[in-house]
Amino acid sequence: MRRAAARTDAGMMVPVMRPHLGAEEASAVAAAVESGWVAQGPRVAAFEEAFAAQVGASHAVAVSSCTTGLHLALTVIGVGPGDEVVVPSLSFIATTNSVRYVGARPVFADVEPATGNLTAETVAAVATPATRAVLLVHQGGVPADVEAIRGFCEPRGIALIEDAACAVGSTYRGRPVGHCSPLAAWSFHPRKIVTTGEGGMVTTESAEHANRLRRLRDHGMSVSAADRHASRQPVLEEYLELGFNYRMTDIQAALGLVQLRRLPEIVRRRRELAARYHELLADVPGVVAVTDPPYGTTNYQSYWVLLDRDFPVSRNRLLQALADHGVSARRGIMAAHLEPACAGLSHGPLPVTERLTRSTVILPLFHDLTALQQDRVVDVIRSVAR
Repeated sequence: MRRAAARTDAGMMVPVMRPHLGAEEASAVAAAVESGWVAQGPRVAAFEEAFAAQVGASHAVAVSSCTTGLHLALTVIGVGPGDEVVVPSLSFIATTNSVRYVGARPVFADVEPATGNLTAETVAAVATPATRAVLLVHQGGVPADVEAIRGFCEPRGIALIEDAACAVGSTYRGRPVGHCSPLAAWSFHPRKIVTTGEGGMVTTESAEHANRLRRLRDHGMSVSAADRHASRQPVLEEYLELGFNYRMTDIQAALGLVQLRRLPEIVRRRRELAARYHELLADVPGVVAVTDPPYGTTNYQSYWVLLDRDFPVSRNRLLQALADHGVSARRGIMAAHLEPACAGLSHGPLPVTERLTRSTVILPLFHDLTALQQDRVVDVIRSVAR
């Protein structure tokens, strides 16, 4: 390993990610503050319109996070106690939690090794007459085969909700992930490639769902604050059902509007960096990198590698070696069924899930990653592989 390269870039730790933010975002946020309208208002509405256009949806409803978006999506289709919802265990625990919030039972399905995603076959293996919905995660931005899973779900009356938390900018069969989806939820957490700090979105083709989503995110109120403000007559709102405080602020939306305009540039850069990782890692034995599936393209929200069984050290030892040389990496996607919070949830065998969560590593990938930093990452992996 080239020790000289290990401490380039002023010896700074190479972060696993860093949001791509600049002066334009700062100006947009300042303008929102100066406007005096900082809660949910006109910038949120503009962000919703722009996001719907970006992903090809009829309606977009901004919320406080992808988790709250999943909660509301399950609520509007009536999922509740006695229902089962098929989820991947291989996902951030919010996917599972959203099912539990509505009183339904999460049923863990296994995933395929290449993408880390559910397939029609893995869903069919655990579906029962009580299955009401499937939460289909596009893991790490890698698109899942939506049409195949929809082909299983629709004849059985099973709702399909896309957990597209990581997938803005990814494509499926030549169109944006989430295009014309009945319901999809999105995240703008700082680890995502479009960020509002915290925040989320639900997209839908149903005007009825969109109207109810807007009501539910605002305490079940019959009239929004923006509509009350715009009215020249007194407005006495009603609270039509149990709702939630799941709103996005105009400050966040101002940031999101700028980020959304940057999306093509951000995806191009991430795919460029991923291609360089592919090239550098191609001859490293025992390392299998995530790539595009045959039916779509990934935004590389995360760049992860699987350590084959013949890789000479464990995943955790590789993480330590990277840290020792100034590289911040992360374990691969978690498996919810192995976490204490899910200890009471029964499940069948999940061999692929357990192998992926045990043997994958997320490598640094962010817009300003330099060639020297990327070389440092690969040098450590190459050294350990020897």
